[in-house]
Amino acid sequence: MTTPPSFPHTAPPPAALRPRAGRILVGTASWTDRSLLESGWYPADVSTPAERLAYYASQFPIVEVDATYYHPPAQRTVEAWRDRTPPDFTFNIKAFSLLTDHPTPPRSLYADLRDRVGTAKRNLYLRDVGPEITEEVWQRFLSALAPLQEAGKLGAVLFQFPPWFAIGAAQRRYILDCVRRCRPMRVCVEFRNRTWMEPERNREETLEFLASHEIPYVCVDMPQGHPSSVPPVLAVTAGDLAVVRLHGHSDRWVGGTKEERFAYLYSEEELARWAENVRLLSAEAAATHVIFNNYWGDGSQRNAARLAELTGRNGSGGGAA
Repeated sequence: MTTPPSFPHTAPPPAALRPRAGRILVGTASWTDRSLLESGWYPADVSTPAERLAYYASQFPIVEVDATYYHPPAQRTVEAWRDRTPPDFTFNIKAFSLLTDHPTPPRSLYADLRDRVGTAKRNLYLRDVGPEITEEVWQRFLSALAPLQEAGKLGAVLFQFPPWFAIGAAQRRYILDCVRRCRPMRVCVEFRNRTWMEPERNREETLEFLASHEIPYVCVDMPQGHPSSVPPVLAVTAGDLAVVRLHGHSDRWVGGTKEERFAYLYSEEELARWAENVRLLSAEAAATHVIFNNYWGDGSQRNAARLAELTGRNGSGGGAA
């Protein structure tokens, strides 16, 4: 694994993050996955959505909400997330699929917008809905997240771009547009097209672009050798936030079901290596978010709990453990 050089930071971190220098938050992507509910991780008397989120928040300081990628959330749902978690709990929110130009089934749109667009196509993209509906989706999606932002519980909005989102000027402009639209909400960026991180020229160019705009790069661990594979590069491109997403190394990454693609349990040796990687990142960022996305049963929760032990400070600040 290569560690790119640090980049200069011209803007101070947001005020809300300055007291949390070196903070490491480890959690998982989802607390409601069916296989997790069937795994026995939740105590028998924890059976309602409110109880599950409260229990999860008693075990981890952060969660990534992936459901928002498939369906934009209602504000009342976001308010419930806010109200069912401790004051210092953090939510990272995955951007709605339409906004990252992934294929979006018409049924995932807001009902009134669905009627305006029509449902003749199996999947919709931004080019299919037009600028007026695009603006409406942006406005509603971000407005729904406002309760978390106002409560200080919104960590970052994750923009995971599709495999066909290759490096280029138009793509960089779109990333900046996403950042502009979300402000003051924080945005982090994950690529699924390796051209962004191909050594040496493109990788340096990508990291310099993100650093110059203080956009956190999402460091990934994922299966290699596929069109969507991005190498595991450690990089801090914003002084306030570093983000890591661990997808596992399933041999069914291509061609498997959604569950098979992410079914993986990290070994103790792998977790020890990632603990050191996370410490390196936290030395350069005020907060480091580590999300396990290897969901199958309670694998994510087990791995996240162990990594928190190995880093020694899940949610705490200060020097290295």
